Amino acid sequence: MDGVLVIDKPTGPTSFDVVRQVRSLLKLKKVGHTGTLDPMATGVLPLCLGEATKVAGFITEGDKAYDATVRLGSETDTQDAEGQVTATAPVPALTPAMLEAALARFRGSFDQVPPMYSAVKVAGKRLYELARAGEEVERAARHVTVYELVLRDFSADRIHLSVRCSKGFFVRTLAFDLGRALGCGAHLEALRRTASGPFTLARALPLADVAAQAKEGTLASRLVPLGDALVDMPEVRVGADDARRVSHGVPVEVPAATRPGRVRVTGPDGTLLAVAEGAGGRLRYLRVLV
Repeated sequence: MDGVLVIDKPTGPTSFDVVRQVRSLLKLKKVGHTGTLDPMATGVLPLCLGEATKVAGFITEGDKAYDATVRLGSETDTQDAEGQVTATAPVPALTPAMLEAALARFRGSFDQVPPMYSAVKVAGKRLYELARAGEEVERAARHVTVYELVLRDFSADRIHLSVRCSKGFFVRTLAFDLGRALGCGAHLEALRRTASGPFTLARALPLADVAAQAKEGTLASRLVPLGDALVDMPEVRVGADDARRVSHGVPVEVPAATRPGRVRVTGPDGTLLAVAEGAGGRLRYLRVLV
């Protein structure tokens, strides 16, 4: 069973819990997720099964989209609803103009410091491991991009947002920073990932349905083929002779119009052969799949 199974993750389990459950249900050795979701978060969690684990790292690079609820008036140590409250402040009377002015600073590209309660590694240790031990360490800011940040709705102490962003962006930190910008503090109350790369909720299977579909023998029809999993990458299609060269890792010529950057190399029938970088008129392979 090779391909990407898009799970609609429920609140509660970690991403690794989901991987373990699916691995056990399907009796597969190779299962991996493509981008961590916090336990309280729900939504799109693509799982790579079998040979698809070879391209998991490339799928992780895709942009993400979320629906988020921000609770104003209190900060927590985890920047979300699962943490302990560390500060409170009255919430000002909100207006659309006030909120749009605050949100404007979080659109575009900027540097963001990852939260202590995150899976980011510092000196070989996960930040959340250090945080649970009562330590706080300096974290290097990471360059992120928010392509779209939409104010959907708000009430006296809650803001509902939709976010489309680059890999590595923390919506929890957005909630925290937004609270600081409004002068009242805030934390992330709810988060639902609506897209990860080319994968959306429309093609996601609730985790609770995996066992039944596996028993009925219909789960294979839900798998996204390897080639479709990387549709965000430009395609370089080669003929039969070059396909054999690619399978042996032999560089092949690419069209002069091929732009520098990662490409998916496919054979004459569209089968994914490799992921490569096209530069200087030749392919440099990052991963050969055949």
